[in-house]
Amino acid sequence: MSVLGILLFQSCSAQTNLIQDEVETVSIEKLSYYLYYPEDYEDDVDEKFGLLLFLHGGGDAGDSLSRIKSSGPPKLIAQGKQFPFLILAPQNPHEKKWWNTRAVVQLLDTVVANNRVDKNRIYLTGLSRGGGAAWEMAVQYPDKFAAMAVVCGMTPVPYAAWINKEMPIWVFHGEEDASIPISESEEMVTRLLGMGYDVKFTRYPGVGHNSWVRAYNTEELYEWLTEQERKK
Repeated sequence: MSVLGILLFQSCSAQTNLIQDEVETVSIEKLSYYLYYPEDYEDDVDEKFGLLLFLHGGGDAGDSLSRIKSSGPPKLIAQGKQFPFLILAPQNPHEKKWWNTRAVVQLLDTVVANNRVDKNRIYLTGLSRGGGAAWEMAVQYPDKFAAMAVVCGMTPVPYAAWINKEMPIWVFHGEEDASIPISESEEMVTRLLGMGYDVKFTRYPGVGHNSWVRAYNTEELYEWLTEQERKK
């Protein structure tokens, strides 16, 4: 066989090993969660309420739901604080895996469909690993949330432009954070502001990774959230 014949044979042989096919995959995630109702939820059966989706940090992941009461809004609720909106707080069942944001959205949609929730007043917040998931959800589901508050989360800077420009954002970060450096938030905030986004940035001098303690005890945060409504 000539050299040309050998090359043609090898080319045809390689192509026969390349097949085209498809498979439909199904991913099942079991999410435990807390759902908080405002004190006056049952007073007026025709009134619709806002809802805050809270995503906890990596330290509260696992199979013990009570762990998520250690920080953020769930901790404040356990201490007796009242909120003017529903709060949905799921638990990431995987201690060493990222949040399954697709599953979280399915849970959120189910809760919204089965309760008196104003779809134009759904708020998003998260801390640390949950803060990174909040940024991810803002990128993937830009038309779902009215406002977002992120505390010391990793940021998807290259995809900043995918976030809804009409959604106001409040970022919190400790300047001495050794786990997720404040440079993560600085770069993201700079990118968003440069594109004309509505962004607030609160820095905590001398504070490390647990900046969520101060952030979620900021009463102005909840007042700010209730003022926001998704632009149609």
